[in-house]
Amino acid sequence: MGPGAVSQSQHELTGTINQVDWAEQIKTQVHAEFDRVAKALESAASKRAGQDRADIQLMIAILEDKRAEVMANDRAGYFIHDWQELRGQVRELIAEDPRYRTIKASRAARQQPTPPADSARNQDERLRTRLGG
Repeated sequence: MGPGAVSQSQHELTGTINQVDWAEQIKTQVHAEFDRVAKALESAASKRAGQDRADIQLMIAILEDKRAEVMANDRAGYFIHDWQELRGQVRELIAEDPRYRTIKASRAARQQPTPPADSARNQDERLRTRLGG
């Protein structure tokens, strides 16, 4: 580390004094953004039931995992470079998580209408008629 650089405990930021001061301010905003998203998800979960509620609770768990990962970063430059302007990074972190992609796929599958049993039979009948069978 060069002159004017500070290295603090494992949970504190490293960098120059000015970088650490700036990054601490950004880190406070990042924490507040995670809180905002958590409250929105908790509100949505309270209005849902069954699998939809379970999906949202899993999203909250993903959010908290991502919060822990981000906040554990001890480099001031990380917060200055990646988090100085909040523009959807929290949402992007969640969306990139494989668990979220699984939730999204299962939700899409649940929303697809299931054709009535006789509908498939009718389609088979029409196909046989067209094929001359």
